[in-house]
Amino acid sequence: MPAVPVVPAVPVVPAVPVVPAVPVVPAVSAGYAVPAGYEFDDDPARVDRDVVAAFLLKHAYWGRWRSRDIIERQLDGAWRVVGAYHCPTGAMVGFARAVSDGVALAYLADVFVDAEHRGRGLGRGLVKIMIDGGAGANFRWLLHTADAHGLYAEFGFAPPDSTYLERPGRDLGGSSPS
Repeated sequence: MPAVPVVPAVPVVPAVPVVPAVPVVPAVSAGYAVPAGYEFDDDPARVDRDVVAAFLLKHAYWGRWRSRDIIERQLDGAWRVVGAYHCPTGAMVGFARAVSDGVALAYLADVFVDAEHRGRGLGRGLVKIMIDGGAGANFRWLLHTADAHGLYAEFGFAPPDSTYLERPGRDLGGSSPS
């Protein structure tokens, strides 16, 4: 009986990987040395929404006007989020959110680090990774803050010039956002 020729299997072409709209960029490639015992991640599914809501509703001078529903809607509509995570526990201990047109302009919002984890450079890491470690590295960035001006100045933030105007927010069911 003649031997049946062995036909090599058709090579399986791997599926084209899905590339997120905002690529995950390791903190070190953003020019930032990650503090020992921590990591940064921009996966929206990993964000602990309870931690974000608790901080904004109880501790953030800028966030107390919001309801949990508004916070959820803001998280859902965010262009990018970055969390700081404590490796031994996996707990999210810091956070930053951005709103953007995805092309040239972004607004940095809700940057915080849990009080127990401050003083380790996590706030700087969140800002650095958010503005310099992703697709928005060349964007014009805006933010509002009543404090931490020195921190933000390290990343090029400065008072606006005379061409900038702003219309204050209106009452969204609580006290008005300023």
